[in-house]
Amino acid sequence: MSEEQPGGAGTDERRRRWRLVTGGDEPLPTSDQGMDKALSQLYDSGDGGGASGAPRSAGLGSSSPKLARWLGDIRSYFPSTVVQVMQRDAIERHRLHRLMLEPEMLASIEPDVHLVGTLVALADALPAESRETARQVVREVVEAIEKRIGETTRSALRGSLDRASRTHRPRHADIDWNRTVRANLKHYQPEHRTVVPERLIGYGRRSTAVQREIVLAIDQSGSMAESVVYASVFASVLASIRSVRTQVVAFDTEVVDLTDQLEDPVDLLFGIQLGGGTDINRAVGYCSTLITQPQNSIFVLISDLYEGGDSEELLTRLGQLRTAGVQCVALLALADSGAPAYDHDLAAQLVELDIPAFACTPDAFPELLAAAVRGADLRSWGERYRAERSQG
Repeated sequence: MSEEQPGGAGTDERRRRWRLVTGGDEPLPTSDQGMDKALSQLYDSGDGGGASGAPRSAGLGSSSPKLARWLGDIRSYFPSTVVQVMQRDAIERHRLHRLMLEPEMLASIEPDVHLVGTLVALADALPAESRETARQVVREVVEAIEKRIGETTRSALRGSLDRASRTHRPRHADIDWNRTVRANLKHYQPEHRTVVPERLIGYGRRSTAVQREIVLAIDQSGSMAESVVYASVFASVLASIRSVRTQVVAFDTEVVDLTDQLEDPVDLLFGIQLGGGTDINRAVGYCSTLITQPQNSIFVLISDLYEGGDSEELLTRLGQLRTAGVQCVALLALADSGAPAYDHDLAAQLVELDIPAFACTPDAFPELLAAAVRGADLRSWGERYRAERSQG
């Protein structure tokens, strides 16, 4: 195999990419000039960018680009995953917020979960002519999430609910033969090579009565934006399952019951006010009043646990829920992103109360809820989940 000669095609491609990353004055082919301009409008500071060979510096400089055109340009030059990162960089530098109020610009944006979080945070500032466009952008993302996790969630919960209602006097069509055989192996008849079951185990027939209560408490502080979006979609999916009574509470230093908006996750999201302080204790106190069947209830606290209220009273209240028989779990994040920042001390104290605390991806959340419905040990489930994530 011959070695690549200096100045060959491979070297030229590396030089081209390095020039696009760092900026500078070195000429580029005509085909790359539009891409370079789009990058420089976002990342060059106006002092020559990366002329010295250093990476492009952050900032949009003294003059903002014509954002609607810029958004259209980057969508033509880069794949959607890169476009979303560039949009997020622009938003985080506080250059897009004021123009996100304009419907023309909103229509040019590549929708994603982070953008939805930003629009929800800006909800009160949106002028009337932008609100409908904003809702369309949010709905597009919500529908994509629902398509991704909706049926998985319904299937996981319905299966666990059916099995949770097993009966030992089943009709023939309702017999769970696998469990029945396992339970009667001691009655195996060698001469007949068969098991004679003395006890039948079956699935109970579905009932319209509520079998489980699920209460979601969602921390609406700014750092939880991605989790808020996913939690809202999950809440609406759960509300569509008759045998589950779902209630949703959003909180900062105040507590807002959003259960009456579960029919539409977009309405639910726009009922949330991202930002502000955090009083988890107050939220848990309110949620405790919603639980009428502790032994059949699941309480999910979605929060980074940075408590601004009374931590000791919070732990007391959560301990009382566990003692009463409520299945409790604290999700430090319900998001695709990596490990979140959270209060490690409070998380450790929750574990001592037999309340697992860990971050969870949206794809794993249906399995978590199914385990809770079955009455499984959620702490063990969380430990297995963390181990699988670290190995994967």
